[in-house]
Amino acid sequence: MPGSAIYPRLFGSVDGLIAALEMRDTHTRAHCDRSVRLATELGNTCGIVDSELDALRVSARFHDIGKIGVPDAILLKPGRLNSEEWTVMQSHSESSERIIQAAALPDHEVIADVIRHHHESFDGSGYPDGLAGGNIPLLSRILLIVDAYDAMSAMRPYHPARSHKDIMAILNSESSRKFDPEVFHTFSRLIEHSPARVH
Repeated sequence: MPGSAIYPRLFGSVDGLIAALEMRDTHTRAHCDRSVRLATELGNTCGIVDSELDALRVSARFHDIGKIGVPDAILLKPGRLNSEEWTVMQSHSESSERIIQAAALPDHEVIADVIRHHHESFDGSGYPDGLAGGNIPLLSRILLIVDAYDAMSAMRPYHPARSHKDIMAILNSESSRKFDPEVFHTFSRLIEHSPARVH
């Protein structure tokens, strides 16, 4: 995978955290690995420069690290979360931000900011800060689409694995509301020929 010499050092510095999370949730490591690959493809297609591409890769790798603090009863719940449980689950983006800040990595401020905002929605209905449109960091807007695509492609305790056709129908229905329409348009063209495309 292309990138600067900083990139592998960034991963090595906090990879133990992912290993710890993997012990609690076996899906998370594979999801993060796939997210890195797809985020790299989309970032390249969107014209992200090398330094920002490194930050995007690291953000994709560790965007869910805050789930290490989510109780198993919520993280692994097989059914729909209630409102209180959903509030706890939403806190993982801020927890992930704090962990990256504490790790004091190169460019940790940028990476932490991308991770904090990777669940913001284009129309302002997301979390944790209700940012909208161009106020959401571009790398966060990229990560949101990648995260959503891969999450729906794999079986989870709370939903079955979905087909590419079904995933794209869902994502398309949420374009301009949840997703940046320009980034989504780029993604929709890219994914058709991507090795990360599911069947």
